[in-house]
Amino acid sequence: MNENIPEMGIIKLEGIKFRANHGCMEEEAKIGGMYSVDVMLDTDFTEAAQKDDLSKTIDYCEVYEIVKAEMSIRSKLIEQVAQRIVDKLRERFTGLQYTEVKVTKWNPPINGDVEKVSVVVTS
Repeated sequence: MNENIPEMGIIKLEGIKFRANHGCMEEEAKIGGMYSVDVMLDTDFTEAAQKDDLSKTIDYCEVYEIVKAEMSIRSKLIEQVAQRIVDKLRERFTGLQYTEVKVTKWNPPINGDVEKVSVVVTS
């Protein structure tokens, strides 16, 4: 192991479910809909794994709270929601090498049989 190159690991939170009021249509603002969020964080948690110490890694409870807070802020576009989540995660957790957030809107109001629409923002 080269001491100058950090070891990396991936933390994923998958299928975080919310009812939210995002969308361009007024009905979406009033009625809301179902959404899910997937988060992938690439970081060095070697020391946490070795020492079994939560303070040396990313607390996924904090990740959840960030996602929950951003999902509660109404936006017309899920693209904006995903970008806000990425921005907040990178602001809070400075050791992130790579961040990926996927926001999925279930049963979007489209004139057709569409199960879901998703956007992915990476940084």
